[in-house]
Amino acid sequence: MALISASLLAADFGHLGKEIASVEKAGCDWLHLDIMDGHFVPNLSFGVPVIKSLRPLSKMVFDTHLMVQNPDEMLSWFAEAGSDIITVHLEACRDVVATLSKIRSLGKKAGVSLRPQTPVSGLEPLLDQLDLILLMTVNPGFGGQEFMNDQLKKIADVRAMIGRRKIYLEVDGGINHKTAKQCRDAGADVLVAGSAIFKTDDYSAALAALKK
Repeated sequence: MALISASLLAADFGHLGKEIASVEKAGCDWLHLDIMDGHFVPNLSFGVPVIKSLRPLSKMVFDTHLMVQNPDEMLSWFAEAGSDIITVHLEACRDVVATLSKIRSLGKKAGVSLRPQTPVSGLEPLLDQLDLILLMTVNPGFGGQEFMNDQLKKIADVRAMIGRRKIYLEVDGGINHKTAKQCRDAGADVLVAGSAIFKTDDYSAALAALKK
């Protein structure tokens, strides 16, 4: 059964504490935190103070996705704020090996993310340094986009590449009860979902549909 990482971007920002408590009580596994800088992607989201204020409110894994330029400058900030996993974009790193090493030196799990257009070949030299691979199934930067079906083969290819290694394969973008099954069948074991949870009236039912 896949793990579900609820995307905070889709929550009601006027009641974040309540939203997190509700989704955790409903059985969510992780909280996905999209950090956008307005440069690497054309949008802004939230930052360190929000994560730091939310950390005492939840025992969920804080799954932090840095969609930023120059992520190395920010790694310690997000580690200290309470992130459990820090994922950087392969396309944003000058020296991705050094970046992953720094994340691990901070005592956090290290992830790398690929845009839909980025080939998977860049992952091969990194496999023994990764705890998580995040494949984007929409173009990063905006919520509510439609799932890109041509990414299913990419998911299957990365699953085969991972083999027996203990690396989470996470998928983010356009996840609903239908695409969740397609991604699980292709080999994903962590699904990021925003609107499919937070825009419903019953978080428990939404999570059950995603895991079903």
